[in-house]
Amino acid sequence: MTLTLYRLEGCPFCELVVDRLEELDVEYESIWVEGLHSQRDAVRRVSGQRAVPVIVDEDRGVTMAESERILEYLDSSYA
Repeated sequence: MTLTLYRLEGCPFCELVVDRLEELDVEYESIWVEGLHSQRDAVRRVSGQRAVPVIVDEDRGVTMAESERILEYLDSSYA
C-alpha cells in the first residue's frame, strides 16, 4: 500500500487524520510541510492547493484534502 499524508507539525486537523490512520492500523508515510503557505510547493504539486492535511492513496488513485473528507474516506475504504 502506498498512502502518503502531507501534514504540518502542530496542526490539529492533521492529528485527527493521524489518529484515525493509527486506529485503523493503516500504514502510511508522512511528508512534513513548511509552516508558511507560500512554501508548501510539494502539497500544491500533488493536490493543486497548499492547505493540509492532504492524503494521496496511490493504490486507489485518490488525492484528497480537508480532514473531514479524509476521515470519511478512511472509514469507508479501510474500516
